[in-house]
This record gives sequence, C-alpha cells and structure tokens, in this order.
Amino acid sequence: MNGRRRFLRYLAGSPLLALPQSGPISDPAEALNVFDFHEVAKAVLPKAHYGYMATGVDDDRTLHANSEAFQRYQLRVRRLIDVKTVDTSTELMGARWETPIFLCPVGSQRAFHADGEIAVAKAARAKGHLQILSTTTTSSVEEVAEARGAPIWYQLYPTEDWTITRSLLKRAEASGCPVVALTVDLYGGSNRETIARFRKLDDRDCDVCHEPNGGYAGYIRNKPMFQGLDISGARSNSPADLTWDFVHRLKDATSMKLFVKGIVTGEDAVLALEHGVDGLIVSNHGGRAEESGRSTIECLPEIANAVSGRIPVLIDGGFRRGTDVFKALALGADAVGVGRPYLWGLAAFGQSGVEAVLTILRRELEMVMRQAGTTTVGQIGREYVVDTRG
Repeated sequence: MNGRRRFLRYLAGSPLLALPQSGPISDPAEALNVFDFHEVAKAVLPKAHYGYMATGVDDDRTLHANSEAFQRYQLRVRRLIDVKTVDTSTELMGARWETPIFLCPVGSQRAFHADGEIAVAKAARAKGHLQILSTTTTSSVEEVAEARGAPIWYQLYPTEDWTITRSLLKRAEASGCPVVALTVDLYGGSNRETIARFRKLDDRDCDVCHEPNGGYAGYIRNKPMFQGLDISGARSNSPADLTWDFVHRLKDATSMKLFVKGIVTGEDAVLALEHGVDGLIVSNHGGRAEESGRSTIECLPEIANAVSGRIPVLIDGGFRRGTDVFKALALGADAVGVGRPYLWGLAAFGQSGVEAVLTILRRELEMVMRQAGTTTVGQIGREYVVDTRG
C-alpha cells in the first residue's frame, strides 16, 4: 500500500501530467508566443479568408523555406556584459522607431477582422512600430494615417494604366507618406494552389465584397484607393513589361522616397543603386511569389554585401521569433517586417491581438539581445551569427 502511495505521489509530480490542455487561447494575455494566435485565427476565419492568408505558391516550398532557413544560422553569444538596459530603438529614413520590427503591407485586412487596417494602425501607434499600407487596403490611406497618428509608408502595385498608378502615388503623397515601396516580385504571376483548395470549402457568396472571377478589376472594385478611378484598364497588379525604366518614371512622378520590394539577389541590389533607389526590401512576398525554394534570410547576406550600407535594407518572410529578427539584423538588415503573425493577432482579437503579437516579438528580441550581450540594435553585427553551411 505504501508503495502504491509513493507511485501516485510520483505521478502527481510528473511533468507529463503538468502539460497544459491543448486548445485555442481565449485572451491575448494567455499567449506564450505568436503561434498561439494562429490557432485562434484558423478557427474563427472563413475558410477562403484563411486560405488567402495561409497560401504560398505551387507546393508552398518557398513559404516553408522562409521559416525553416533560420535553423541554418546559429548565434554566437557573449558573456559578462552589463545588459541591465537594452535599447531596441532604431533610425530609418530620418525617423526614430522604438523597434526595428515593422508591419508589412497586407491587402484586404477587413477580411480578417471588421476593423482591419485601422485596428492595425492603432496597435502600431500604441507600440511604436512602422506600418506599411497595401495598395489593396480595405481602409483609405487617409483613414489609416489618421489612426496611426504618424506617417505611414505606402506599398505600390502598379497597373498597365499609368493614370491609375499616378493617382495612387499622388494620394499617398498628399496623405503624408514619406516612402513608397514598389513591389516587383509578382510579374511572372503566381500559382496559389492552397487558397484555391480552401475556396472550394467555402460556400459563402463572395460577390458581396468582390468578383471572384472578375480578374484584378473585380478584386479592386470596392477597394477605397480605387474609388472614383476608371479601373477598366487595370488588368493586373503585375504588368509583365516593367523594367528599371519604370523606376525612373516613379521617381520623376513623386517626391516620396522610393524603395523596391522583392529584391532577392546581389545583382539586382547593385542595379537598384545604379538607378537611384532609396532603399530595398528583401522579400519573396511571404512565399506567395515565385517557387524558388530560397528563403529571404538566405538572400540577405549577398544583398547587404552589395549595398554596403549605402541605402537601407529591410527584410520580411517567415519571421516568427525574436531570435529570427536578431539573426536578420546581424546579417545586415536595418529593419525586419512581419505579416502573418500580426494578421493572426488581428483575426483572433482585433487591435489587442495585434498589440500582443508586437509585445511578444519585442520581448523576445530584448531577451536575445541580453543573452547575446548586445544592448543596442547598432551593436548587432555578423560576429553574432554562424552560418552552419559554411
């Protein structure tokens, strides 16, 4: 009998029995990491909307590569350094930001929560983050800028119709956007099979918001940035004939600084410098553009080497942890963008969910900065990472 009691006491103290019950969180404060918000978002979103968020292209190999490639890089951490005070702030394009983590442009955010981009802007304001607004936003640039309470950046999808593109530029500029980011990674089209499969599982009437089979014009029909414009000539957000000449045309048409989003090679980074680009965003559209199988974190070193600090280099694609952010900063990024994680928070709990995601990422970044012995973002250099592939 005494043996049985001892065995029961042993079981009661077993860590296996202390494991939490699985299931989605019910409050942002319960989240241990950003993945906890993903489970809620997946449960509450309509299937087609979740598929839009989750999809990559073809077999989703590049999407998965973005996250998995962080394992290639290990951290070299230092000891016996006073890390009582850690400063995560950074300067970018003449502005000071509380962290190097920015919110990537994502279209149609009201598909994930009724408050959409406005909730995200208020969260960015509360937590001191840069926000980049998508061309296909479901709130106008003026509304988002007002909610953010500070200048936002504007991401640009051009169309075949220059009149439309110029109107978008002028409206963003008039609203106070200091930077426009031209997206250049979709000009071969993209085969998004995952979203196609999710759409088959969704029996709602999508015509209420957009025309599922109406092409690009049908997609943007109700988007605020296109209201009042003749969109009949907007057949695509990725004209196949764009070249560096278009970069010069944009620069001549606006006073905003011009970033190019979607650069993934050193050769194109050099060309960007030669054509007067003001900054780069290393991006493969979150794995939604080409199925290269190559992650953005693996592309970053050659681009940082090519640029050599002459213009800012930002990066996005698969960032889910503070250690991911630290590795990118060490490899030469000036700022790091997140997309799906804050959408998970938005879908799950609205503004408070976005704020919680940003809080977790900043907390994790501060932790790894202390662990590595770096007290400012500027101290994070290549000596703090090891490429395990040599």
